[in-house]
Amino acid sequence: MSDPSAPADAHLYPLAERIKAWGRELGFQQLGITDVDLAEDEARLERWLAAGYHGEMGFMAKHGTKRTRPAELEPGTIRVISVRLDYLPAEVETAKVLGQPERAYVSRYATGRDYHKLMRKRLATLAKWIEAEVGPFGYRAFVDSAPVMERALARKAGLGWFGKNAMLLNPKAGSLFFLGELYTDLPLPVDPPFESEHCGSCSACRTACPTDAIVEDRVVDARACISYLTIELHGAIPERYREAMGNRVFGCDDCQLVCPFTRFARVSQEPDFAPRHDLDRASLLALFAWGEEEFLEKTAGSPIRRIGYARWLRNLAVGLGNAPWSEAVEAALRARLPYPSDLVREHVRWALARQREKRQALIASG
Repeated sequence: MSDPSAPADAHLYPLAERIKAWGRELGFQQLGITDVDLAEDEARLERWLAAGYHGEMGFMAKHGTKRTRPAELEPGTIRVISVRLDYLPAEVETAKVLGQPERAYVSRYATGRDYHKLMRKRLATLAKWIEAEVGPFGYRAFVDSAPVMERALARKAGLGWFGKNAMLLNPKAGSLFFLGELYTDLPLPVDPPFESEHCGSCSACRTACPTDAIVEDRVVDARACISYLTIELHGAIPERYREAMGNRVFGCDDCQLVCPFTRFARVSQEPDFAPRHDLDRASLLALFAWGEEEFLEKTAGSPIRRIGYARWLRNLAVGLGNAPWSEAVEAALRARLPYPSDLVREHVRWALARQREKRQALIASG
């Protein structure tokens, strides 16, 4: 097995440059190469898990050190090729929708097609091109599909630094990009890590978080994060967070949207990332009216599919509870009261109570 601390083979320096050129040819905005020493990040992860900040995401702990020691996940790995791909779609309404409580806000990475297959296919192509150059070699591609420290590896590969919201920030893109990795046994030359941090005294992300989930710089309590509550949490959303969720029904981008570096984010040229079914601007009522078959049809190939129909209704019910009162909203919620899922009914009842309170307040105000 190759020694991960061994220096790069001199003849592989030109190959590393070609790999970066091939990455650009495949549509990646940036590609970097790093070693597999994640000792500091492993200690940070252990502290985070010990604090219970992962909530119900047991997968963050169950793989042990495979997450922080790449060679345990893929034997022979001594280098990681890390890539990033911008995802902000063109002509997408973003902050405007957050200010329109009758509309549903879906995290902008999820308004189009799922990114996993697209990126894995391109990483596989990159591996084939490398193989054509050097012959058979060991590799494995990952795109948020296994216990991989994506952000930590990307930082070491020079793709960005950790912002105060724990996201990877890049000076040319903010954090609006996907990450992918190619584990390999090739002793490629490594790129310098992104050592400097440019956040300074800015704390816009911490201030903007609707639920105060960023408990300290670069530490997020997932149990309070709206992305966790709407995507990862399988049960009832704690009532103390429901009002703060507003109209966010799948994920939350607030800490990214306020970041000063987001203004440098470039629009993605990927057709797959264009919004589908008006998911960047649809009304809460329109989405709440989807039947289960329609949900399955319209979320085919979408990241939204993974939460299932019941949790989709759960999230939308909370959004409708936070929406301005209207007869249409009340009627839609009442129509869902007989739904067979206890989870859905509980959130619908909460939303109806909120709507009735708003109606009484309107009556009282004359």
